[in-house]
Amino acid sequence: MAIVRQTMVYDGPGGPFEGVFAYDDEVETARPGVMIVPNVLGQKEADSVTAENIAKLGHVGFVADVFGQGRRKTFTSENPAEYMNELNADRGLLRDRLQASLDTLKNFAFVDPAKTAVYGYCFGGKCALDMARAGLDVLGVVSFHGVYDKPDYPSVTPIKPKVLVCHGWEDPIAPPDVMVALGQEMTEGQADWQIHAYGNAGHAFTDIDRKDGPSVRPGVAYEERADRRSWQAARNLLEELFG
Repeated sequence: MAIVRQTMVYDGPGGPFEGVFAYDDEVETARPGVMIVPNVLGQKEADSVTAENIAKLGHVGFVADVFGQGRRKTFTSENPAEYMNELNADRGLLRDRLQASLDTLKNFAFVDPAKTAVYGYCFGGKCALDMARAGLDVLGVVSFHGVYDKPDYPSVTPIKPKVLVCHGWEDPIAPPDVMVALGQEMTEGQADWQIHAYGNAGHAFTDIDRKDGPSVRPGVAYEERADRRSWQAARNLLEELFG
């Protein structure tokens, strides 16, 4: 097995965009593809590593770009949420950029376009749910410590992708009443949904760079058990989706 990365520049509304593919270049046949939507900072090394880990499962991993080529942030930037806030204010544009990213994944030479799924982290978790709400053509979506507010356009019914939400119970961004509302929304949308809530975990529980998170912001920190268990839950879903 030889996992390689391939950077790709692609078009979309407000583009160009720059994403990263990871795949086993010793396999020549088409295989399932998993799109990864990053957090508030945009594409970074941790997302490319996630794509590589997905490739090790026998799939193609693709880190999508919804901010635009060269538009990246760090937590020490003057306004880390700048690009995210632009899209929070225009969920229709966000949807269209997600569609452009999904098209890029489906058109990649080594991907079976009938077998795709989405992983989203934090802001990316909102994106994953929006893809399901908007009726984008994927088999399933996974939201890791996501953000759950609904878009300002109507959701499709039924919501066809299977939905897995991996949530830290102590997440200050999404207290229990928000999770109940999300479950009600998914039920009303006739979705096949699951919410896995992890005790003693908050927001960003998969982000290993947040090991010292509580000292910076309460409820925002890496949590090893939730990270490990949510990865396994998401892997189980992929096995169910892709056979």
